[in-house]
Amino acid sequence: MNDPRLTVPATENKQPSFNRRSFVASTALAIAAVHTSSSCSQGLAQSELVIGEGAYKYRVRHQWAQLPDKYSWQTTHNVAVDKAGSLYVMHEGRENLKDHPSIFVFDSQGKFIRAFGSQFQGGGHGIEVRAEGNEEFLYVTGYQQVKSFAKMSLTGDVVWQQRAPMQSGKYAEGEADHPKKEWGRNRFMPTNFAFLQDGGFLLADGYGSFFIHRYDANGKWLSCWGGEGKGEGTFNTPHGIWIDTRGAEPIVVVTDRAHDALQKFTVEGKYLGTVTGFQYPANADLQGDLLLISELKGGLSLLDKEYKTVGVIGADTERVKSIPKIRSDESQWVNGKFVHPHDACFAADGSIFVAEWVERGRVTKLEKVS
Repeated sequence: MNDPRLTVPATENKQPSFNRRSFVASTALAIAAVHTSSSCSQGLAQSELVIGEGAYKYRVRHQWAQLPDKYSWQTTHNVAVDKAGSLYVMHEGRENLKDHPSIFVFDSQGKFIRAFGSQFQGGGHGIEVRAEGNEEFLYVTGYQQVKSFAKMSLTGDVVWQQRAPMQSGKYAEGEADHPKKEWGRNRFMPTNFAFLQDGGFLLADGYGSFFIHRYDANGKWLSCWGGEGKGEGTFNTPHGIWIDTRGAEPIVVVTDRAHDALQKFTVEGKYLGTVTGFQYPANADLQGDLLLISELKGGLSLLDKEYKTVGVIGADTERVKSIPKIRSDESQWVNGKFVHPHDACFAADGSIFVAEWVERGRVTKLEKVS
């Protein structure tokens, strides 16, 4: 049975982006040279392995963070960094391990600090850190049987937790009261957040209804837009979401994953345009003039203000696609290349943390060297 997280409808219409594909082609030789070196020398120390090119070179540190023996790595999903430089890692986790945490916190050197969030086991998905006044909070989503989203302190205390917004009229009866691991367009499977300047936020129901929900600063539901469709305002798996503040007006960027595209909107949900040519874009992050896109079947892409690709990092798309069950077969993983980047975020110094959708989990730190 196909995993619904990877299935693309046969009717999908893909239109590759000329600018993006031209960039990938023009840099293929340089990237291939780095990849060939890494694949021929699996014993190469990670401290010596540098990938990327030009202004975007990074030293690779796979399995950067280490867990105490009492915990186990499970499928890693998302990552976020607070002002102190601590990294928060969200695991999907295993539903049968009820008491095992799904959220792990590490200091800037990769040393374990704390763990919490067992209520998300088996469905942990998105995690973001948001500064509100003098405090920082975690915003967390859970899918599968969890089907909820929450605001939490950095130490795991729950400020509030909510389920499906039934007032939207988009969900099956009982979806909020008795959540079950049932998929469908009338189900609630939230994936990621984007934060608005008015204190509110947007929530992507990336595996459920395919709608984008808008909430106020207190977590009150206001409206929604999007839904299932072929693009230009509708989606096939609106998995990730971010607010692009690089221009005169904020732009909502939605990773329309199974359409291999980004869609752009106003904050009110008016469609502005589409950027194509990705490999299952999963989520986004922004630092300065760079928009970072993690691609579940590719690597990481760096986009400028015009949404042109200026850097591709760790992509191994064709080989990954050709190997069945590569996410659980570590013998097929290659240093400096990614298997399934599910999320990535910037650190303050421009380094990048990457969480991969692989069976035993993997968090990589890409240390910026140029």
